[in-house]
Amino acid sequence: MNSFVFCIDGYDNDPREIHSIPEVRKFYAAFHQAWPFWLYFCNLDQDGLKMMVLCCLKTFTAIKVDDQPKCAVQFDTNELTAFLAQDFAQMNVMCERAGMFEGLIQKRVQEIFAHFGLPGN
Repeated sequence: MNSFVFCIDGYDNDPREIHSIPEVRKFYAAFHQAWPFWLYFCNLDQDGLKMMVLCCLKTFTAIKVDDQPKCAVQFDTNELTAFLAQDFAQMNVMCERAGMFEGLIQKRVQEIFAHFGLPGN
C-alpha cells in the first residue's frame, strides 16, 4: 500500500502537459481497465496518482500561464468522485487481503479524498 509511483517517460520535449497528450490518456485508460488497484498501491505523497486519474477523466480544463512551471487544472468533482468510487471496491479487496481492519481502510479512504482535495465522506 502507498508504495507505487507510475511515471510516463519520453515526452520531456513535448510542450503539452501529460494529461493533454492523447497517447498518454489512452495508455492510462487501458492501464486502469487492466489493473484497477491504483487506490491501494499508489503513493499519495506525490502527484502521480492525480495525473493518472486526470488522464482518465473525460472532461477537465487546464490553464497554463507563460513562464510558470505548472498549470492549473479544474475538473468536474462529480466525475472525479464517480471515478474514485468505482475503485474503492478493488481497494477494499486488497485491504482485506492485507488483513487491514475497518478503521485503517477508512483512514485510507480519507487520505485519498484529501489527496484529491475532496471533502471527507
